[in-house]
Amino acid sequence: MKLHTIHYRTGEPVEISVVNGRAQVHVKETGRQQAPEGADPTASTHIVTPGLIDLQLNGFVGVDFNRPDDLGEGDIAKAVAAQRALGITHFLPTVTTNSFEHIDRAMAKLAQAMSDPSIGSSMPAIHLEGPYFSPEDGPRGAHPLQHVRAPNWDEFQRWQETAGGAIRLVTLSVHYPESPEFIRRLVASGVAASIGHTHATTDQIKAAIDAGATLSTHLGNGSHDQIKRHPNYIWDQLAADDLVATLIVDGHHLPPAVVKSMVRAKTPERVILISDSVSVAGLPPGRYNTIGVEVELTQDGAVRLAGTPYLSGAALELPQAIVNTCAFANVPFPQAVEMASHHAARYLAEHAHTSIHLGPNPTHATDEARTADVGSFAVFERTAERLRALLTVVDGVVVYQA
Repeated sequence: MKLHTIHYRTGEPVEISVVNGRAQVHVKETGRQQAPEGADPTASTHIVTPGLIDLQLNGFVGVDFNRPDDLGEGDIAKAVAAQRALGITHFLPTVTTNSFEHIDRAMAKLAQAMSDPSIGSSMPAIHLEGPYFSPEDGPRGAHPLQHVRAPNWDEFQRWQETAGGAIRLVTLSVHYPESPEFIRRLVASGVAASIGHTHATTDQIKAAIDAGATLSTHLGNGSHDQIKRHPNYIWDQLAADDLVATLIVDGHHLPPAVVKSMVRAKTPERVILISDSVSVAGLPPGRYNTIGVEVELTQDGAVRLAGTPYLSGAALELPQAIVNTCAFANVPFPQAVEMASHHAARYLAEHAHTSIHLGPNPTHATDEARTADVGSFAVFERTAERLRALLTVVDGVVVYQA
């Protein structure tokens, strides 16, 4: 099989060949220079991009990573396949606030699935979001109050042991006196620390950054409905050059004007797009139960606690976050693609000791030994409203073909 596409950034013609389930990439040299900043070189509807990476995925198509008693390896494989069908080559399954035993069982199930190369190749690490969060309404979000608690290193170490060392990103509130030392220990052990679901003061945020925190989880969400004009924990994180920010650009979690302002303040280079999708993502609109909480997936793609206006996770697909970011923040398409791919890979490499080889990298059709050099990439059909995956390749292996 051959696909004729163009490179997402340069506009160069790219031919993708699939031979025995492996991909080869051939770039036709035209002498064309890289498109200037702000230009969109993708005149064709078929484009090849780096593999998309989602740092925060709680579940998908009815599969919930936070319901370990209902989570079989087949379920995890189903979620992996559904993500690959979107052009997402890698994601961090995300485990959220609950009891020690509940989280421990979730870690065991994920670690077992990650040991299977056929699906583990798309799950390079685990994101622990909680349970070390603010107990206040608003910053706590939909996380259950009865399980919110202060950071505990011994407890975390037991989860890490169960996970086989796969926990590489931890989101926590930094208002606790224990938070700076906990962050120092995380960083020393090769785990990235992110600030989220917090009501921390300016000094507490500074102390967390000094201790090694390098990320803000879904900045602008997991916060009070009304906060002090300034200073406040959103401004403090927005202004911190040492913090990269993840954003949920679904049109529900952040209004377009807020997305535009945050991207301009942080600069696109310090922004990573995430989905924060929960198990109901990819399902028809309706009411569903997730970890004992009833949520409603609305016609316009919002996930709310049933009967309330409060958001409870997202139903966003990461390719749509790219399209929305272009529309909301006037970000050039190539740059928006990298906010959902290269930026995440760079963050994981620099702060979480996790390496992901993104493509597309050209190889020679006659050199079978080099086919793995193409890395992980996707081919999309692009329209003004959406990106539809046609081909997804992980480490040179075709894992999805439309």
